[in-house]
Amino acid sequence: MTLRELRYLVALADHGHFGRAAEACHVSQPTLSTQLKKLENDLGVVFFERTNKALRITPIGRKIVDQARKVLADADALVELSRETAAPLAGPLTLGVIPTLGPYLLPWLLPLLRHAYPDLRFVLHENLTDDLIERLRSHRIDAALLALPIKGEGLETRPLFDEPFFFACPREHPLAREKMVSDVELRSEKLLLLTDGHCLRDQALAVCGQREAPVDNEAGDFRATSLETLRQLVAAGLGSTLLPALAVAGAENSAFAVRPLATGASRRIGLVWRRAYPKGADLELLAQVIRGGLPQAVNAA
Repeated sequence: MTLRELRYLVALADHGHFGRAAEACHVSQPTLSTQLKKLENDLGVVFFERTNKALRITPIGRKIVDQARKVLADADALVELSRETAAPLAGPLTLGVIPTLGPYLLPWLLPLLRHAYPDLRFVLHENLTDDLIERLRSHRIDAALLALPIKGEGLETRPLFDEPFFFACPREHPLAREKMVSDVELRSEKLLLLTDGHCLRDQALAVCGQREAPVDNEAGDFRATSLETLRQLVAAGLGSTLLPALAVAGAENSAFAVRPLATGASRRIGLVWRRAYPKGADLELLAQVIRGGLPQAVNAA
């Protein structure tokens, strides 16, 4: 058994397709298939059930893949230890980011870091919070930008900034004439929200003092999968919503009004990583860099 074989195994588990796994590992598909067959013979188990239409991991295969991730992470940690004298924030860093943050933060963040640390190479994964935490725990990403708090043991969190919420509505909406929106006015609104699974949905409901959004039977029950969809629905006059500050920049147009909340409600964004991650000092530095150059729309935590 070799580390290379374990990398092939993890790649196939991640991609679910021999061709894509081979491409990710920069080998031919026959090479990957041959090496995995050898590993199966060495261990005396079957990793995947193969059919013409699907590739499904077996229960024992899933356990071995989970252990293989840990072995590979430990091996990578040994390499990193040998590079302790190298410059900080250099080389690849696999970073997860929630979709309500990525499109608005990354265009600001990546140029900042490229200028300060030109040898740093980001590999980005955008997904919902639960998936990113699972990827952290399974060593598939190094760190993640998430809305805090995060529950769970073995994770380090560093608060970065507080991002205020704004009320967004069509220009003809009565609250568009107000300078700011009170909590009483907000509680009476039937907000357009993201689908279940987005942490921003729960945060918006909490700001409104609601556990579940009321449904306007005449307007319909609109649930969007992205903030951009919410913005377009509001601009089309189909309702109002809450937007975080970074998503507000450039959002106002002739059919779209944005007003601050009287309560000043906000969400806290932080950097999260495994406590055992070998380059924790680099992530501490990354957090400092982010806090030191924040956009004006947000406040340092």
